[in-house]
Amino acid sequence: MTTAPRTLYEKIWDAHVVERRDDGTCLVYIDRHLVHEVTSPQAFEALRVAGRPVRRPDLTLAVPDHNLPTTARKDAQGNRVPIADAESANQLQTLAKNAPEFGVRYISEVDVEQGIVHVVGPEQGFSLPGATIVCGDSHTSCHGGLGALAFGIGTTEVEHVLATQTLILSQSKTFEVRVDGKLAPGVTPKDVVLHVIGVIGTAGGTGHVIEFCGSTFEDMSVEGRLTVCNMSIEGGARAGLVAPDDKTFAYVKGRPYAPKGADWDKAVAWWKSLATDPG
Repeated sequence: MTTAPRTLYEKIWDAHVVERRDDGTCLVYIDRHLVHEVTSPQAFEALRVAGRPVRRPDLTLAVPDHNLPTTARKDAQGNRVPIADAESANQLQTLAKNAPEFGVRYISEVDVEQGIVHVVGPEQGFSLPGATIVCGDSHTSCHGGLGALAFGIGTTEVEHVLATQTLILSQSKTFEVRVDGKLAPGVTPKDVVLHVIGVIGTAGGTGHVIEFCGSTFEDMSVEGRLTVCNMSIEGGARAGLVAPDDKTFAYVKGRPYAPKGADWDKAVAWWKSLATDPG
């Protein structure tokens, strides 16, 4: 019996479905969860009130970034520079308290790894091809540049993932965007995706996960692909994807959270199988 061709999105989705429900929704396993100081306080507090632990603290990474100034966080004497805005300071202090209390790794504002949450994930190898990745931030779609199914969620869903490592979701439709050819000098990945959005409209991808295909995206750096997928939500899409390839594997290999040894070989073998089937 011949199986129907599947897209990159459908392969990742199918691999993570825990239960298919009569109403058409699915219980989906979440591989990686990124939290920051804005959308996590209420979620952690709800767990505290209910007496629930974080289900898999090893699969969550806490990164302060939204309210964190880009200026130096230590003065010339090595002392931490206080956050001037009281509300921002409170949110940052709350994350610094909540993460270790629930066993979640916290990258502080003075750690060398600190940065924008959607840059930290790929840099640390926490974001991986074929993974389901969520964060309480709309631009979580960025991680699709590695071939991960990544999307933003709300605070209630943040709590659900912390408590269960799953989400109840409806499957999206698939949408292929194909661009071939070499970019002219001075034309950037962001220019390409802005043109795509100009063609499909800001609501053109509503209800869909976009897969960016073609030689133009294949020739981009991983950082360029991350930029393209980051912008997919500006076209109304749930997420964006670029199929993982040798360039992706070279980027991920050796990073702190990346698989090692035999686990690496097994992971790459699976990642290579994720490309959309012909037809």
